Amino acid sequence: MEKIARSSSMQMIKIKYIGLIFGFFALIMGCTTDQKSSQKAAEQQQQTYTCPMHPQVIKHEMGTCPICAMDLVPFEKNSDNKSIKLDAQRQLLANISTAKIGEGGSLADIANESVLNGRLVLDPQQSNYISAKVAGRIEELFVRETGVIISKGQPLYRLYSEQLATLQQEYLMALAQQKQFAGDKLEQQLVASAKQKLLLYGQTESQLKQLSKTQQKNPLVTVFANQSGTVAELSVTQGQYVAEGSPIMRLEGYQRLWVEADAYPKELENIKPNQQLKVVVSGWENEPQLMKVEFINPSLQTGTQLTQIRGSIANPNAKWQPGLQVKVMLLTGNAKQAGINLPLDAVIQDGKGKHVWLKTGKDSFEPVPVVTGKANANNINITSGIATGDEVVVTGAYLLYSEYVLKRGKHPLG
Repeated sequence: MEKIARSSSMQMIKIKYIGLIFGFFALIMGCTTDQKSSQKAAEQQQQTYTCPMHPQVIKHEMGTCPICAMDLVPFEKNSDNKSIKLDAQRQLLANISTAKIGEGGSLADIANESVLNGRLVLDPQQSNYISAKVAGRIEELFVRETGVIISKGQPLYRLYSEQLATLQQEYLMALAQQKQFAGDKLEQQLVASAKQKLLLYGQTESQLKQLSKTQQKNPLVTVFANQSGTVAELSVTQGQYVAEGSPIMRLEGYQRLWVEADAYPKELENIKPNQQLKVVVSGWENEPQLMKVEFINPSLQTGTQLTQIRGSIANPNAKWQPGLQVKVMLLTGNAKQAGINLPLDAVIQDGKGKHVWLKTGKDSFEPVPVVTGKANANNINITSGIATGDEVVVTGAYLLYSEYVLKRGKHPLG
């Protein structure tokens, strides 16, 4: 009996000892779990900052980027907030602008547009060749390079001509004869004929008056520009002899330019003479011009299935040059449809879908998924997702998209 009692006592001691060991391990595991939970919560609460231009820069305190010295911005990867904030200065730098749906004609219809590729071409009616009206030697050339802008009446060159001196002598003799036989119609006709010859050879009325006053012939004649323009070609040099009719220079005017556009025969069904078409010059998309169709080529271009239409546009201050590419917008119908029309740049389209950005506060913006319909070269139709009264970002939407991905580390649509 004594052995049995001793054995039971030993078993009780072992059970208590094992229980103590299990309790100790449970206490250690609990402390470790609490420590990991606290550490994880601390990590989640700790704010990190990054550079908008260099996302590889990540710091745990506010500061500046060591690469570009820009202020760091909060990195909110674990945030569930859909909106993003951008202060007024950064909105200005990013060219972010908004428009309220229903204001400024945003509900206009989208028209089916076909874009014709074209180019600006020099208008030949604005070109002028200046040629020698009398044979002689160019004593002085006042314009010696191309690209110089010439004004009407500006001296171009001085010519030495024995032939001109002979014609001047004939004019002086005719004047003397007229004075001697005053009232004689024949003498008057001889004076008029001699004067007309000098005018045809480039002499001006003021030069003839001076010749009549001084009674001294001058074999040197100064030739003046009979129109304004830009020197596009110079065919002579100073000291060169030129024959009557030899080209001296070519002037070009750039105040109006031709627009030549290529069109397929099917597109010609929507083009009529004198029709007004919109022209967009590459690089000046915000300055569309109106062109009247002045000519439609009845034949196809050699080796192509294209024909050509032509019109002209004004070129104020000669800011456009021949050779610039243009787009001619051809309306092929009017597709009236329900919905809201926005500029193409207002809609972000990628593999995740399509969305726009709404301004939800003074400096707050939020992405909204949308469904789109028909689009043209400038606008796109929104069939659902936004409504009248919403303030939509129309420029700078892509920067908001990039900012969201940078700060949150995920796509705006989730």
